[in-house]
Amino acid sequence: MGSMGPMGPPPRGPRSNAPAVAAVLGGVGVVALVVVLLVTLTGGDPEPTADRGGAPAPPSPTSSTSAPSTTPLTSSPSETTETSATVDPSIVTFTEESDGADAPRSGGRKVYELGDHPLFQDTEGGLTAVECSLPAWRSDPAAAEAFFTAATDCLNTTWGALLRSYGLPFEEPTLHFPDGRSYETTSCGTQEVSMAKAALYCANNLYLPYAGMQADRYGDQAGVYLAVLAHEYGHHVQYLAGIYETAWKRMQEAGGQGTTGADEVSRRLELQAQCFSGMFMGSHTGRSGSNGVNQTMLDQAWYDQEVRGDDTSGTTDHGSNAHYASWWQQGSRDNRLYQCNTWLADAADVS
Repeated sequence: MGSMGPMGPPPRGPRSNAPAVAAVLGGVGVVALVVVLLVTLTGGDPEPTADRGGAPAPPSPTSSTSAPSTTPLTSSPSETTETSATVDPSIVTFTEESDGADAPRSGGRKVYELGDHPLFQDTEGGLTAVECSLPAWRSDPAAAEAFFTAATDCLNTTWGALLRSYGLPFEEPTLHFPDGRSYETTSCGTQEVSMAKAALYCANNLYLPYAGMQADRYGDQAGVYLAVLAHEYGHHVQYLAGIYETAWKRMQEAGGQGTTGADEVSRRLELQAQCFSGMFMGSHTGRSGSNGVNQTMLDQAWYDQEVRGDDTSGTTDHGSNAHYASWWQQGSRDNRLYQCNTWLADAADVS
């Protein structure tokens, strides 16, 4: 566990919900471990429960929002701790893997759960910092591609280790760097850069159009771009873990995209990706080598979060600007997976 730096402001909403989440998950963890023990003693896999069936249909793409023309200042961010996951990977033995073509190819099995997912049962689980070799940001497409490629290598290493430690599958995402503001995707159709769509994740494919980075606004603020990438990578983590497809199934059951119920599910998905993004940035600040994530990058990302979200984009599926910021800041400060469990948070904390 690393040393703690100066603390930033207390998160609004999600942080106060963490003790309740921990209490609920503590009970879930005991049940899951008992089930695993029975499996070990009897030598067979128990039957999956009704909501742990095969993967639902692939979800539609999810994206990061853009920022407006001005950035308000908030209190300064804090450093966070780094840690390692400790959950027994055999917890996932009572789940099924997807039969779809997009299933990850590298070991482990997805768990089709949300609030009760094994990732959120361990109150000490978080990312362990690894060395990152990030080139300096320069505002041109070729340099941006080099920066994002190097940063993704770092994300692959730290998230890959964590997912494998929970017995979950891991596969590196495929990066795409589209030209212009309109581009074709592998399976999510034609996409357009907009205020609500700076970057895009689509079933193991990560799209980072240079036009969506707003380099004319942010200049050399590498931390802003890194946080956008880490958010989209957060969706990759959800996809590998089985959370992404489960959320999509829940959205369909709630009435489909654009309905009030589905928008709430979408906000929980997006705000969790925000928390995962913050976890990466906070856990690696000052601990990822001389060319890694530094305090300046963390400051840049921290200040930028409050200008992204539904208040800016005019949508209702990503979360208010205040919640978009508070979930990210919580992840960056504490680096704890269970505190990113948006699925058990009160509706008021994911509005």
